[in-house]
Amino acid sequence: MLNTPSPTISAFGYEIIRDYILSSILGKHEGDVLYWAGKDLARKFPCKSQDELIAFFADACWGNLELIKESKDGRIFQLTNDPELLQIGLRSFRLEAGFIAEQIQQAKGYLTECYDEKREKQQNVMFTVKWDVKERIMNTVPSE
Repeated sequence: MLNTPSPTISAFGYEIIRDYILSSILGKHEGDVLYWAGKDLARKFPCKSQDELIAFFADACWGNLELIKESKDGRIFQLTNDPELLQIGLRSFRLEAGFIAEQIQQAKGYLTECYDEKREKQQNVMFTVKWDVKERIMNTVPSE
């Protein structure tokens, strides 16, 4: 899955689907649906470590994910990329937020949420991840 050569896809084709078709179909529910889709995607592509999570972002062409800060109950990540690829003004980053939330929830075993903040002037997105140490979750393997 990670760091394997794959056929290139046109950025234009990806942008059509990501920025226009999905938002048109999902309408006002785009953020919520993308967040839950990101969580589902994370269950299908589990990352065993933070390094794998960062590598997944690069492999998926989502951008460069970097851990900025870590505390006992959270983390802050920064996502950067070429501004033309990041499309920060057009794009919702709830898919990525849901993906990060689920990956960390599976790793930590606590109920976890992730909030995204688009910073247009700096051309980056900040993801604030928080988990609740009072809310233990059961790690179950979904049946196929």
